[in-house]
Amino acid sequence: MKANIFTDGLAVISLVTAGLIATTSARLPAHGHQHGDVFDRIMHKPTASAGSSLNITYVEATDSSAVICPTPTETAIGTGCFGPSHDTPSSKTQPELYAYTPPMPQVQVQTFDRRQYPSAMVRSRRRQHHGSAYTFGEGTAPATLELGPYPTGTPLTEPEAIISTATISPMSADIEDDDVVSNVSGKHAETYFSPEFDATNSHHAVSALAPRQDDSYQSLVLRGFSSPTSSSTATSATATSLCPGGNGTSYTSAAEIDYQIICNVDFVDNDFPFQMVDSFAGCVEKCDAWNYDNHHIQCLAALFIPSREGDADDCYLKSSIANPTVATLQIEGVIRVQSGGSSSSSSSLVSSSASTPLVAASSPTSIISSILSSLSKPSSSALAPPSAPSVSSPGVTYALGNSVITPKVAGSHLQGPTQNTPSKQYLAIEAPASITLSPSLLTVGVNGDLTTGYDISLETGVLEVNISTQSYLSLLSQTPHLSRDGGRGGTINGQHLFIFCDTGSYSTPSATSNGDFLGFVSSSVAVDIGMNGLSGDVLALQDGIGEWSDNVGRMRGFAPLTEGEVAYNNAMQGKGQRYAVWPESSIIPLDATTGLIYAPIVYDNVNEVTKAAVFTYTGTALLSITAGGKSGPIAQRAVDKMFDQDEVEWGCAGGIRSWGPSGIGGNDGSVYLFGNIAGGLLLARTSAANVADRNSFEYWNGNSWSGEMQTSISTAFFIKGAFMDIDIFYSPRHLTFIIVYMTIYADSTFYYRYLEADQAILPPFVPGGDSSTDYVENILKYSWSEEQILYKAAPGLSGKYIYSGGPHLGYYGSDDIINGGTKMLLSWTAPTGLDPSTLTSEYQIPTVEIDWA
Repeated sequence: MKANIFTDGLAVISLVTAGLIATTSARLPAHGHQHGDVFDRIMHKPTASAGSSLNITYVEATDSSAVICPTPTETAIGTGCFGPSHDTPSSKTQPELYAYTPPMPQVQVQTFDRRQYPSAMVRSRRRQHHGSAYTFGEGTAPATLELGPYPTGTPLTEPEAIISTATISPMSADIEDDDVVSNVSGKHAETYFSPEFDATNSHHAVSALAPRQDDSYQSLVLRGFSSPTSSSTATSATATSLCPGGNGTSYTSAAEIDYQIICNVDFVDNDFPFQMVDSFAGCVEKCDAWNYDNHHIQCLAALFIPSREGDADDCYLKSSIANPTVATLQIEGVIRVQSGGSSSSSSSLVSSSASTPLVAASSPTSIISSILSSLSKPSSSALAPPSAPSVSSPGVTYALGNSVITPKVAGSHLQGPTQNTPSKQYLAIEAPASITLSPSLLTVGVNGDLTTGYDISLETGVLEVNISTQSYLSLLSQTPHLSRDGGRGGTINGQHLFIFCDTGSYSTPSATSNGDFLGFVSSSVAVDIGMNGLSGDVLALQDGIGEWSDNVGRMRGFAPLTEGEVAYNNAMQGKGQRYAVWPESSIIPLDATTGLIYAPIVYDNVNEVTKAAVFTYTGTALLSITAGGKSGPIAQRAVDKMFDQDEVEWGCAGGIRSWGPSGIGGNDGSVYLFGNIAGGLLLARTSAANVADRNSFEYWNGNSWSGEMQTSISTAFFIKGAFMDIDIFYSPRHLTFIIVYMTIYADSTFYYRYLEADQAILPPFVPGGDSSTDYVENILKYSWSEEQILYKAAPGLSGKYIYSGGPHLGYYGSDDIINGGTKMLLSWTAPTGLDPSTLTSEYQIPTVEIDWA
């Protein structure tokens, strides 16, 4: 069966793309991110399944002219290779959500002032930031100390209005059960509503504060959601009149939540794990339960398929209503109605104005038109987040008092290396073959046109499991073995993500034999399916169904590549050159359901004789990340190249979200990006609505904000240091900001510092906070404390230094440091010195629980 998904609106599939097959056979002793003789074997692949496939029609791209640069060297690439007259912006049409003016990439000259540092310096994981590796750090982990929960004190307000953090369970994720599913599975906890819960109230209740006391520590709780107060049902449409007769009418769920009925309409993508229920009402209850369990209004629509009742997954929960389409199956659906009678606004990346109620309609097309008319389109210069999805923070605990509380480390608990537990299914969908580049483009050296002049490749990226694609679900013929480095991440939609860089897949090895090489991509993603870290155990990470490209376990990758980048990589196999997109930083939350990573686009050039590798930064790609569906997390390359090669690597080291007065998960406030250069960190920022518009950013020049971008020789640091991996976050427990980082020295050590403000810092949405100020801007106003050791990790099995380390903020739910708790999860990459095809792999990704005082 074949279908053109780009012309047939009824066969909808999300091909959000990522990854590539890399092109060099070198292995670096220090960094180990090149998997030995990978590329000489890349074409010797086992035959994939010949089962049912969906052929994706390829849309031809216009080949743009290019200028070939000289081969890069370890010091610099010759200037003048790429200028405005050579590297033209992409001629393709950007996605409607991501209007953007492409930059003019130029070659960056990267040099390093080797000041008289007392110890050795290391490259920032994979590429040369400030120096090269010479020695490796050693050390042992500090003693373990477990901290128990602190007691709850007397509430300030009526007890029935309070939910303490102790009653809010940390969010968990479950992409796939142990058993193979029929089409798609996704079991969910039974609906449970406690008497105090009011799911209709999704805004912060400023007066609902509960003081707590732990010895001398006093705090208050800013509650998130409460639970439903009634189990009665009052519907305006009966089950028998749902569709088509009830189209556009109102429906009230068992929890007394108001919805509006829609018939035979699907909302493309944005699926939470699918459900199996007995009825339409049961499907709506699942939506209510999802919002209750996650303490946010995340489920905006519930779609029930009567023809599958009791046989397969027949209930689809949706996090967005931004992409309505006429369904190919009979669907009985509802859209959540906000208080005041309007339908829920989209929680996708589409900007929406105040929604208007859907009118009763006689056809799905008119329903869709009504939905679309309620969603305003983003401006031509914005990647707009949703209108405030009425989300509040789940039980964030804030310390009482007017002063900063000094952060101290109380102990740690090493959990050990994470374990990969790949999913058992894949989508048997055949992507089109890659394009063929002109020989004039297949030359050693950076060519920016391969990034800006081509569409996203359909060979790569996580495939969406939805109503239109689930019939292509097939079993993997083996459990692939993975070897990868990186492992930064964050929490999106109640799932905790680990995002990796270079990833090799192999057939299953044993204690006596290594696995066979299958494929290689520049990024991959996995979800923590058991949240084992909550109990101090080893984490189990699962790659989703949509990541696999065939039945033997080759991967599609995560971070999207363009057709030009993929075609170049394929043509240069075994020669030592490739393009890669490496998501090297933690996720920056954009809203309640979306995260951002500004990922470096890297040109990797390996000398096949000496095996010396040179990594050249060629620009920054903006990735928009969502999670919650059966296919696994999805990255969209919202902007192919956000910042240029000759500019500071804005955002590649991460950033921080400054939430506005609407609170955590809202669409107001700002996004700050770090610029990591020799000497310290620079700072840029823009509004949350304009994160994809490079022209909207302003830059700190040391005295004020300016539209003039700082350069790599700037000294306008907001914090000085030799940083490698960086995370800055606000701690409600300490009423200040904390920076956690690793340095460019090979000492396998995490450090921290805190902002020494002269008074407590409060966000604008917290009682006592100033709604007219940007609380993150305080990092420019005060000094940082002296450097202190957070955790010293043991070197990897190889004895070499660790790298790519940082916190996974939000992992411990209400007990997490960013929610006012005491716990924080750290992970890092530890080289083993072993072959990637062995059971142990070339890398391990250990985790540790850090306990704060």
